[in-house]
Order: sequence, then structure tokens, then C-alpha cells
Amino acid sequence: MKIVFLAANDPIYLPSFFERVLAERARSVAAVFAVPPLYKGQSSVQAAWRYFRTFGAGATVGLVRKLAGARRHGQSIEAVCARYGVPYGVREDVNAPEFLDELRGLGCDVVVSVSCPQIFQRELIELPERGCLNIHGAILPAYRGVMPSFWMLANGERQAGVTIFFVNEDIDAGDVCGQRIFEILSDETLDGFLVRSKAISADLLLEVLADIENGVARREPLDLSAGSYFSWPTAEAVDRFRAAGRKLW
Repeated sequence: MKIVFLAANDPIYLPSFFERVLAERARSVAAVFAVPPLYKGQSSVQAAWRYFRTFGAGATVGLVRKLAGARRHGQSIEAVCARYGVPYGVREDVNAPEFLDELRGLGCDVVVSVSCPQIFQRELIELPERGCLNIHGAILPAYRGVMPSFWMLANGERQAGVTIFFVNEDIDAGDVCGQRIFEILSDETLDGFLVRSKAISADLLLEVLADIENGVARREPLDLSAGSYFSWPTAEAVDRFRAAGRKLW
């Protein structure tokens, strides 16, 4: 089974995810492609400014320090792929015709989206023979949308989760093939929560991939009417997050 990963070019949380997955699955991974960690039509400057306006100077300094530390230690998805001999590349648009042709040339059976900020269109979704998966850091159908980890902490949830599903053209919608629920620690920062969530995601994905390979993967349609959707954090939500004693870093 040939697997292709589409991910955000994130040097903070995703290298450890790929370290865990490739340690077990490197031989079946045809390639890992990263895209800029930006939303459609957004520049790097606009993304930085939005983060600063939302979370403030202290949080922004913390993010810069994290990124600098990752670079200083050579921490990246590319470095992990190189250690395991997995092809790695950076692409701008996962729906571009030339990129779809590249995927066809690889003969991929499964495409896995990991924190990829681009919405998949029908042609990409239908391209892999065994399906297109997305990993979402929440107990879907609750907390669809952006930054579910932040919203769960801001809303005082006691449980969180990871959901893996076969995608369709709607946002965070499709058929669930794997889900894991875990407790939120009372003193956990958002940074620590994300590290733990990514580790759980990696383990769950390995189980789901084995199920797909063995032809026993379950498919349970998500009921979006029973869920919730969140967009970029509001100032009020950030205040609640901090009032609850939570920190980003």
C-alpha cells in the first residue's frame, strides 16, 4: 500500500509525528509533501500580524522562540524524511493539476492530510484508490474548524480527542475510521496539549492504516447536525482561556 502525506510545513509539532509514523511505515510511504502553513490568500506577514493581534506580544515572542529553537536543532519534517529515506517536497497548491498528475505518477493508494491548511477538491479526494484521510484534533463532529485544541481549553472541556476520517468536499466531514478520546490535564499548556495530541494521532493513524491495508477499516458517517464549528479565536475566547489559568507556552 503506497501512502502519500500532505502536511503543513510545521517544524514545531509535526517532526515528532512523522518520526513515530515513519519509524514503522517508511517503506510504504511514497512521499511527504508540505505546503506553507497559511490559509488561502494569506501572506506570512498577514499570518504573523493576525497571531499578534489575537494573542499579544508575549505569545508571539514565545512562538518566535519555538521556531528559532526548532531551526537551531535542525528540527523539520524534511530532516525526519531524510533519516528514513522518504522523498520530501514542498508544493504550493495540493489541488493544482500538475500536482495531481504527480500523485498519479506515484500510484498512491492512500492520501493522508496532517494539519494541511488547504481544502481538498473532489479530484484530489477521489484520486487515491483506497481513500483520502484527514486527522483532526477533536472528537468530531464537535469542534470542527480551526484550532480545536485552543477552543477545547478555552471552553473548559475535560476530555479531548483525535478523529481520523475519510474526507468529502465539506469541511471536517466524511466517514470516521478511527477515534481516540483522552483526558485534558488541569495544568496543561496549549503547547503541551498539542505535543500529546500529535503523539496520540500518530499511534491512531498507524492502527487505521493497518485496518485499511487489511480491508477491515470501519466507516461511520459524521452527523454534522450534532456537532459544532469554530473559526479563528476571538478576543473574548482568549480572555476565557487565560482566565481559566491556561497558557499557550
